[in-house]
Amino acid sequence: MTEQLHPMVPPNILLNNWESDWFAERQNVDVLLIEAYQAGADAELESCCEWLQDPDLNVDTYKLRAARRPSLQNLKAQALQELDKVDMLWATEEFGQDTLNSLDTIRKALEALPDD
Repeated sequence: MTEQLHPMVPPNILLNNWESDWFAERQNVDVLLIEAYQAGADAELESCCEWLQDPDLNVDTYKLRAARRPSLQNLKAQALQELDKVDMLWATEEFGQDTLNSLDTIRKALEALPDD
């Protein structure tokens, strides 16, 4: 009798890569855990999309994938967007916690820029 693995168990090659990266100290454990978490979430999304391709369901899997995996802006683009918000809110009474959060994002982006 063969052992049946759960469908969410990562392939051996991926497990071996993570193990090698950990033992060779090429990656921090936090990075490896995030990669494993993302791989599991991606596998689950793909399984859902595959299931939803049933023609009787009449579902657009592209919309599901786009909603569950939105493209991420880089930090610079986020900072510019947050700066636009600050500019709009600066002269209003709504200069509150949202604005302070925007300023934190802008600060992180500026700190990430090289010192030229």
